[in-house]
Amino acid sequence: MMKKIRELDYTQLKNSCKPEDFAFSTTAELTPFRGIIGQERAVNAFEFGLAVKMKGYNIYMSGPSGTGKTTYALESTKKQAATEPVPEDWCYVYNFENPMKPTAISFEAGIGKVFRDDMEEFVEAVSKELPKAFLSDDFENQKLAVLHSIEERQDEIFEKMSVLADEYDFMLKSIETGFCFLPIVNGEAVENESYDALSEEDKILVEKRNQSLQEKISPFMREMNELQKDCDKQVEEVMQSFGISVIGHYIEELTEKYKDNERAVSYLNAVQKDVLENLDQFVEREQAEDDALSSFMAMFGKKQEEDITKRYSVNLMVDHSQTEGAPVMVTFNPTYGNLMGELEYDNEFGSLTTDFMKIKSGLFHQANGGYLIVQAHDIMSVPHAWEALRGVIKTKEINIDSIREMQGGTAAPVLKPEPIPIQFKVIMIGSDYFYEMLSEYDEEFDKFFKIRADFDYEMPRTKENITKITRFIKAFVEKEKALEFDVSAISEIIEYSSRAVSNQFKLSTRLNYLAEILVESFTWAKLENATIVTASHVRKAIYEKEQRMRLYEEKLDEMLDEEVIMIDTDGAKIGQINGLAVLDMGSYAFGTPSRITATTYVGESGIVNIEKEAHMSGQTHDKGVQIITGFLGQTYAQQFPMSLSCRVCFEQNYNGIDGDSASSTELYCIISSLSEMPIRQDLAVTGSVNQKGEIQAIGGVTQKIEGFFKLCKKRGLTGKQGVIIPLSNVKELVLNDEVIEAVKNEEFHIYPIAHIDEGIELLMNCPAGEKDAKGNFPKDSVHGKVYAKLKTFAEASKE
Repeated sequence: MMKKIRELDYTQLKNSCKPEDFAFSTTAELTPFRGIIGQERAVNAFEFGLAVKMKGYNIYMSGPSGTGKTTYALESTKKQAATEPVPEDWCYVYNFENPMKPTAISFEAGIGKVFRDDMEEFVEAVSKELPKAFLSDDFENQKLAVLHSIEERQDEIFEKMSVLADEYDFMLKSIETGFCFLPIVNGEAVENESYDALSEEDKILVEKRNQSLQEKISPFMREMNELQKDCDKQVEEVMQSFGISVIGHYIEELTEKYKDNERAVSYLNAVQKDVLENLDQFVEREQAEDDALSSFMAMFGKKQEEDITKRYSVNLMVDHSQTEGAPVMVTFNPTYGNLMGELEYDNEFGSLTTDFMKIKSGLFHQANGGYLIVQAHDIMSVPHAWEALRGVIKTKEINIDSIREMQGGTAAPVLKPEPIPIQFKVIMIGSDYFYEMLSEYDEEFDKFFKIRADFDYEMPRTKENITKITRFIKAFVEKEKALEFDVSAISEIIEYSSRAVSNQFKLSTRLNYLAEILVESFTWAKLENATIVTASHVRKAIYEKEQRMRLYEEKLDEMLDEEVIMIDTDGAKIGQINGLAVLDMGSYAFGTPSRITATTYVGESGIVNIEKEAHMSGQTHDKGVQIITGFLGQTYAQQFPMSLSCRVCFEQNYNGIDGDSASSTELYCIISSLSEMPIRQDLAVTGSVNQKGEIQAIGGVTQKIEGFFKLCKKRGLTGKQGVIIPLSNVKELVLNDEVIEAVKNEEFHIYPIAHIDEGIELLMNCPAGEKDAKGNFPKDSVHGKVYAKLKTFAEASKE
C-alpha cells in the first residue's frame, strides 16, 4: 500500500509581506533609524569589550561583510571615546649623553605644543643675545683685564728667563708661537739658517750649554704653562658668567613653568649645560651667517658645520591640543611605517644622515590612550603589520625600529629612540576565516583578543526588526536625498531580505547589500520621472541586478534548450534521474538540473563514484556515496553478502562536484537500476540521505526549484512536473511569484519528504515496501525487487 503523498500549498512557498501590514503609507511618515539591527549578541559583546580596560581585552569583530561592522565600530567607539580623558602629548628631544638615543617626554594634552614653541623662542633669543653679549665692551674689558693680569706675570717670568739665558750665552727671542732660545757664538746670535755653518766644536759647545740651560729653565716653563691654563680658565669663567647672565633667566622661567614635569626639567638643565659648554659656537655661528663664504659653499654643495641650535628643537610626535576625548584612529593601509612611525633620512654627499627631528609618528602614537580600528585582511596582507601590532600589544610600548635595519638594507646611521609606553584598545574587523587562522597559528592570539563580537548574517523576522528596517530605509532617504518609498516597495524589500538568507522567518543583516537595492530602486524611479519609489521599481532593480550577472546561466540555458546538455522532463527511465545543483558565482547563485545515471551488475567492487575516479569529486560528495553503501547493506544484505558492482555518474559534468545534496538522488537511481523500475523524468530530486534512509536538509533549495521550473516552463508545463525536497527545507523556501503562481494553478508541484521510501513511491509509482516479521519485503514492492536482484547477484557471485 502506497503512503499518502504530501504536497506543499502555494501559501507555504513564501512568507509574504503585505502593504496592509504597515500602519503608514510612505517613509515620509517615519523617523530615521541609525544603528545596528539584529545584532544583540555582537553589540553586547562589543560594548562590554569597550568597558573593560585591562590588558588583553582587545576586540575582534567577526562576521560576513556588509553587516555594518566597521560603521558600528567607528560610531560606538567615538561615542565611548568622547566620555574619556584626552591622553598626553609626546615629544622627542636630543639626548645630550647619547645622541643616538633620543629622549621621550610626555606632557598634558596641549602642553607639548606649548613646550615646543617655548624652546623655539628660547633658541631664537639666545642665538641673538649671546653673540651680542660676547661682542659687548663689558665682556671685552673683563676679558682684557684677565689677559693683562696674566701678561704682566708672563713678562716677569720672561725677564727672568732672559737673564738666565744670557748666563749660558743664549738669547731669548719672542716668536708667533711663543719664544725660542738662540745660541750666541762670537758675540752674535745664531739663527737656524746659520747653525749648520758652525764648526763641530762650536756645535758641541752649544749643545752642552743648551742642556744646562734647559735644566735651569724648566721651572719657568712649567710656570708659563700654568699661567696659560689659568688664563684660559679665567676667560672661560668670564664667558660662563656672561652666558649665565644671558640664558639663566630663560632657563629659570622654563624650569618654573614645567616644574611638575621631572623629565622636562632634567632636559632643560641639560640644555643649559650644553649651551654653556658651547658658547664659542654661538659667536662663530653669528659670524658665519654674515660670512659670504658660507653662501658660496652652500651654492656648490659643500657641507657646512652643524647648526648647534638644532639640538634644542623639540619633535612634537603627538599633539592633542585640538583633541576632544580619547583619540579614535582608523586605517586601511597598515604598513609597518604607518603603524610604528619611521625614521626619515637625508642624502648628503652620498651618505645617509638622520637625527631625532626626522622621527615621524605612526598610528600607534596617535591612538595612544584611545582606540585603533584595523581590518584583519589588511593586517594579514601587509608585510610586518601583524608582527608590529602583536609586539606593541604584548610589550605595551612603541619601539621604533628602522625598516631598513629589519630588512638588512643600506647601511645608515640608526637611531634608537626611547620606547614610548602605550595604553590603547585595538578593534580588529574581519571574517571568521582570519579569526580561526590567527587562533590556530598564533598561540597568544586569544590572550591579545579576549573579546569576540560575532556578527550574524541573519536575524529573526520579527515586527520589531521589520520596523527597524523601514526606518533604516528612511535614514537612507534622508542621507542620499532620495525619493520616499511607499509600503509596496517596502514589502518587496522585506521579502528580498528573507530571500537573501533563504529563510521565510529570517531577515538579512547585511544592510550594505540592502542599500544597493535601495540605490538602484531609487535610480529606476528617477529614470521614470516617478515621484515615489514603488514595488515595481524594487522588482526592476532586483531583476536588472540579476540580469547583469546571468551570462553564464543563460549559456547553460541555451545548451539545455538545444539539448546539448541532455535532460528529460517527461516519461520514465530505469537508472536515470534528474538531480539538482546550485552554481555559486559569488554574489549570484542559480540552480540547474543535472542527469544522474547508475548501472548495476554482479561483482565485488561495490558502489564506484565515477567522479571520484576522475578526480572530480569533493570529500563531502565521496562521503555521501559511502553513506549509500551503508544504507544498501543495512536494508538488503542482512541474510547474504552484497555482491554488487555499481557505477554512478553525473552525466556531462566537466567542472567537478561536491556536497552531499545529491546522495538521495543517487540512491534512487541505484534502486531503480536494481529493481528495474523506471523513474519519472518529470520530477527532479534534491536531498541528503543518512544510513537509516532519512532525508536531510540541503542548501540552495529555492534556486534548485526555480532552475528546474524554468526548464519545464520553456518546454511546456504539463501539470505533473515538480520537485522532491527534504521536509526540513520547507521553511527555507522563498520562491519567486512565477513558481508560486504555477503551484497555485496546479501546474507544478513541490513534494516535501522525510524518508527515502516516500521518494521511491513518488518517483516509481510503486509501493516502497516494508519488512514483515521475518525481515522480508513484499515481492511486488520496490524494496522486494531490489532484495531479489541482490540475492540473485550473491548466488551468481558464489557460483
